[in-house]
Amino acid sequence: MKLELHRTKAERIARSMQKLSDADYEAIIEASMLAGSHWLNFACHRMELTDAETDVMHAEFMNGAQRVEMSLRVPELLQAMDEIEKYRAGFVRGDLDGGPKVAARCRGLLEMIRRAALDAAPLNAR
Repeated sequence: MKLELHRTKAERIARSMQKLSDADYEAIIEASMLAGSHWLNFACHRMELTDAETDVMHAEFMNGAQRVEMSLRVPELLQAMDEIEKYRAGFVRGDLDGGPKVAARCRGLLEMIRRAALDAAPLNAR
């Protein structure tokens, strides 16, 4: 998928999230993960770690070189993606307390991911 389509999809998901309250924490966590994955691919394409025909299905499925390169250049993006992923099992599939607080945190993490993706640039551009 092309870089700008990832951006469009991530922004559309984020707009949809605005219609939800933090009490809808399962949807917020899942939407944060999905939008974050689009921003991750946006960054991968922008940083020339992947081409437009190659998308990363999930941050944990990046190859070692891609993950190292991204963690050196935009470490906050991977850290935020990993944190959102950690919430999914207990709050989306499980029954842990504190879902609304986690939803608020995920909204903030998604904003961190968005900023990091937009700041990502090809290696030769730095």
